[in-house]
Amino acid sequence: MAGNENGGELLQDAVCRTLAIEMLDGKWPAGESLTLEDVQNRFGISRTVAREVAKTLESMGAVTVRRRVGLVARPFSDWQALNHQVIEWRLHSTQRERQLSSLTELRLSVEPAAAASAARLASIDVKAKFPVYAAQMRQIAESNEEGAVGLTKFHDLDVEFHTLILRESGNELFAALADTIATVLRGRVELGKYPMKPKPAALDAHDAVADAIAKGDPERARKAMFDIVDEVARALNFF
Repeated sequence: MAGNENGGELLQDAVCRTLAIEMLDGKWPAGESLTLEDVQNRFGISRTVAREVAKTLESMGAVTVRRRVGLVARPFSDWQALNHQVIEWRLHSTQRERQLSSLTELRLSVEPAAAASAARLASIDVKAKFPVYAAQMRQIAESNEEGAVGLTKFHDLDVEFHTLILRESGNELFAALADTIATVLRGRVELGKYPMKPKPAALDAHDAVADAIAKGDPERARKAMFDIVDEVARALNFF
């Protein structure tokens, strides 16, 4: 039974993703509609799954569901832009460069402040974790384990490092962005926008953030985190 439920959820997610990307790519323009029958017939899904697809897209602000009309596409300005699912869809659409640029600007605004707050407010036990993460990241980066396996290990630690900073910042709004930032970090790897071997400067900056947080130095943590995200922006040629 659980297997059938998981299969239904995966199918529903796949249909939502396809339709969302078509809207983002302009293949399904804002204002145009699809009936539930259209969705059922195209994807070979049940009425129940089609309704769930409609509910999901509506909850993201991507469509309006109207009786006797169906799903009406909405302009992206109406979408839940900070929802991690919306971000994932956009990263896999023709709008990926714009999405990465917007998220990098967001990171530049939020993460340095979050690092400074973590240096002030995180508990001693939490602060002690950051140098461990940074050391593990350096060990993987400087080892002979290159390619996809090494990159995956490094990247998983990088996501944990940035997520922990946001969640331990003492700011509930920063914490709420943890999944959003994790999505863009993962998206860079999936899109081939992440170097196969991390640069020494990036490793040094992570060491600096970790050391500053561990020693309770907010301003040094802020500057080092800015250096990390600024390097990303420059690597992506955004600024």
